[in-house]
Amino acid sequence: MLLQQDTQIILGIDPGTLVMGYGLIAVNKNKVSLVEMGVLQLSKHDDHAERLELIYRKMETLITLHKPSAVAIEAPFFGKNVQSMLKLGRAQGVAIAAAMKFGLRAEEYAPRKIKQSITGRGNASKEQLWEMLQHTLGFQEDVKFMDATDAVGVALCHHYQTKLPVPKTPVKKTTAKAKKTSWAAFLNENPDRVVKKK
Repeated sequence: MLLQQDTQIILGIDPGTLVMGYGLIAVNKNKVSLVEMGVLQLSKHDDHAERLELIYRKMETLITLHKPSAVAIEAPFFGKNVQSMLKLGRAQGVAIAAAMKFGLRAEEYAPRKIKQSITGRGNASKEQLWEMLQHTLGFQEDVKFMDATDAVGVALCHHYQTKLPVPKTPVKKTTAKAKKTSWAAFLNENPDRVVKKK
């Protein structure tokens, strides 16, 4: 993919100790496109320290290759298993440390915030998130691991949260009768997120 000089690259990370998802998007003015997405498989490595080292190295490789100007990471979801939470926190910390090595600050976003930002609903399913990403970024590829999808979602959420341009047309207010959770209402209120096929 040939990138223009004023293109900003955002790296999104879905941290994990078994699978780490990553996604990179390119932002040029108001046009957003997918650069790359994938997963780092860690489950075949039994040693937790080795997994953390692989996460760090993958982060170094992605940042060196794509030179992102921003890194966004999904904040841990607090579950019942304390040991799993500790391991997940370490994985996230290693990813943040790798970003800091390159002078990049990793911004954290809660899973609900990511879904809300992209689909308009904080309780949207992973499938709904994926459908909206396909629609917004204009690609049809299927994905085997939702961790990659989540990582692309983190990157796009960061773009939406930090973009400076204010829409020229005021956002239409939803009437009391309109369903705020419908796709039509969301797309109607966010025309800048609609990608028209040529």
